[in-house]
Amino acid sequence: MSKNPIIVFEGVETSGKSTNLKKTIKYFKKNKIKYISFREPGGTKFSEKLRSLMLNKKSKLNIKTDLFVLMASRSENIDKILKKNFKNKVVLIDRFVDSTLAYQHYGMGLDKDLIIKMNNFLLGNLKPNFTFLSVVNKKNMLKRLTSRKINNKYDKFKYNFYNKVQKGFLKIANKNKSKYLILDSNKDNLKIIENKLINKIKKILKINE
Repeated sequence: MSKNPIIVFEGVETSGKSTNLKKTIKYFKKNKIKYISFREPGGTKFSEKLRSLMLNKKSKLNIKTDLFVLMASRSENIDKILKKNFKNKVVLIDRFVDSTLAYQHYGMGLDKDLIIKMNNFLLGNLKPNFTFLSVVNKKNMLKRLTSRKINNKYDKFKYNFYNKVQKGFLKIANKNKSKYLILDSNKDNLKIIENKLINKIKKILKINE
């Protein structure tokens, strides 16, 4: 594995994905590990504008347009962020190629092969080295969604959609188990999850303490 790998944080809404990324960043800062972090959709200034268009609660973009907006955002991120920092810093990404497959294919039914080809076209030889996949059950998801103060378009689907997305994530992860760690926010408390996360990060970066 690269000395400065690409590490991705994936998961359906309210699964703890972004919290786990924040915990990782806190650990990196404490230990003075060089990193760059961005989110998708979003990232560059232009990609953040695309994010606002796509996730706006009043957005009327259809699912095919959403896919192309995502890929446009990713294209800019790869060119302006990923390529410039690859091998120089650890790259931390909040959602990446797996999210597009999980949401746009498994959730919305768009063509899987098309999404894979588009991702391969954009990424070339740049591939994630490791992915942390956060999962959540129906009860906790619905409870957390209703308590959110700020919602976007992707927070407004019915549970059946999120269920298909999460099952999609798990299918992807189970095909390459050595490159994934599943963090279950239902079974473990925050401290246990954090310990699992940081211990794995240490192994990935070959840190001995």
